[in-house]
Amino acid sequence: MDDEVRKRREWSPPPPASPLLVVRSPRQTVSRLRNRRTRRNWDPPSRTPSFAARDHGPKPSEVYGFVGSITTVIATAVYLAWAYTPEPCLRSLGITYYPSKYWALAVPSFVIVAVALSMVIYMGLNFLTTPHPTSFSTVFDESSRERMTFSPAMEDEIPIEPISDISIAQINNLMFCDT
Repeated sequence: MDDEVRKRREWSPPPPASPLLVVRSPRQTVSRLRNRRTRRNWDPPSRTPSFAARDHGPKPSEVYGFVGSITTVIATAVYLAWAYTPEPCLRSLGITYYPSKYWALAVPSFVIVAVALSMVIYMGLNFLTTPHPTSFSTVFDESSRERMTFSPAMEDEIPIEPISDISIAQINNLMFCDT
């Protein structure tokens, strides 16, 4: 019996037939690459703290996202179980303290109406803050730039014109002039 235990402890998997056919996890691959570097006396470049932090586990945002998604799934399952299970079945399971079934429809309805109203209020506030179409602030503001004109003597070396606004007179002339 001791021989069998010793054989189990000493047993190691047989070497693979070809190293090209071995499937390894990314961690094994990275550790093998690091071991190779240290064997060759290779000095890795100095690491930045953000790079070093990436080597030591998942980011907090990933953990929060995972926990949030799992919590959402569990909460949805509990909500659906409460909403669709008849009250006598809940009482037979020993669950006697729970909200009225009225709230199974009322809460989602309130949420949908609140989202719809918030969208309507948001659009309404945007309409209230937008200036009237006849206001000069829709044509000019503090960032408006007049177009620069260059002298005709510079015909050989006309520079690239800087960014500027097209005047309202020029736009009206282009859009409404028949000539």
